[in-house]
Amino acid sequence: MEKTTCCVVGGGPAGMVLALLLARAGIAVTVLEKHADFLRDFRGDTVHPSTLALLDDLGLAGEFARLPQRRVRTVQLPLGAGRSPVTVADLSALPGPHNYVAMVPQWDLLDLLADQARREPSFELRTNTEATSFIVESGRVTGVRYRGSDGRTGELRALLTVACDGRGSLARALPELGLRHFACPMDAWWFRLPRREGDPSGLVGGTGEGFLTAMIDRGDYWQCAALIPKGTDAERRAAGLDRFLAAFAEAVPWTADRTHTLRSWDDVKLLDVHLDRLRRWHRPGLLCIGDAAHAMSPVFGIGINLAVQDAVATARHLVGPLRRGTVGLRDVRGVQRRRRPTTVVTQALQRAAHARVIAPVLSGRPPLGGAQRAQRLAGLLGDAPWLRRLPAYFIAYGALRERPPSEAVRRPTAGGRTG
Repeated sequence: MEKTTCCVVGGGPAGMVLALLLARAGIAVTVLEKHADFLRDFRGDTVHPSTLALLDDLGLAGEFARLPQRRVRTVQLPLGAGRSPVTVADLSALPGPHNYVAMVPQWDLLDLLADQARREPSFELRTNTEATSFIVESGRVTGVRYRGSDGRTGELRALLTVACDGRGSLARALPELGLRHFACPMDAWWFRLPRREGDPSGLVGGTGEGFLTAMIDRGDYWQCAALIPKGTDAERRAAGLDRFLAAFAEAVPWTADRTHTLRSWDDVKLLDVHLDRLRRWHRPGLLCIGDAAHAMSPVFGIGINLAVQDAVATARHLVGPLRRGTVGLRDVRGVQRRRRPTTVVTQALQRAAHARVIAPVLSGRPPLGGAQRAQRLAGLLGDAPWLRRLPAYFIAYGALRERPPSEAVRRPTAGGRTG
């Protein structure tokens, strides 16, 4: 019989951060990741100051700095005259050292976390291994059944199973957890365009005919999102790629010289956007965190960092009970009690952005209840730069900052590696 203390289902940011923190505290932890590696395109690549501060605490700042990355300090929205871009958040106004968002390929971050965790004797990462169902005994989840890519099946028993497997989590099918959906007005198309010398920098937004754009500066290319009305993907693809590219070039004129690099719809990936959360994140022996507990909208780009903060709070809250071998319902309930208010506030702000900005623009109406109001806000942000610090701080740190357990904290040695 295979056993571990904590089984982490899913090797995304929440799962790998949690596993590293627990392993450093000497707790046996096994991560089940259904893919062979972490290479997936158009995953969230924004590493916000809250996560950068965590990497500092873990002694990983030097190694993270060596990863290929781009730093974004401003967020712009089309609020000015003629819907020209206006800076609504300026992270450079925040106190350092982390007054920026680092744009890093997610697979590089996950590889860094996995390499660090492998140094701990109590850590195990099983790739090509998909959890297929929970083992339930006397009303308690006691582990998972799994299947490898070679068809091999097995069972892994655990004192605690933590679902970090995203919006497709096994746990979401459990009726007692009560999945609650919120209306979401958009889906997203993701694609890449080359970046030229003289282009704007940072995170740039724009508006087109029935869509919104968000362009992330990745150095030699732009990671582009086009937000389209919910459920219109097939209809818009049927209208032809050339029509979309012409509309995109009209919305963002300085890209007109490169939209031809998109040669087919195969270069445009659809993200079916959801906004939801579980009413209960737990049952005896099981805890859900990250997107498994609360799927976030791409608005503000903070889903990854919220999931990482979930993982930090989970580790800090459960290290003691896991060591004692006495994780009870009260313990897992405490994690939800700690993290739920932050999730509710964040999703409320995303829903407000959906209703006040995104839905109106997608339907051809001005945002914020009218063009005059939008331009008034643009003028206010221009006249009072300090106002840009409020959304900047929320993007940077969210509503609540979490600290890792002391057992996981490391200081870098003189060579920049963790000691």
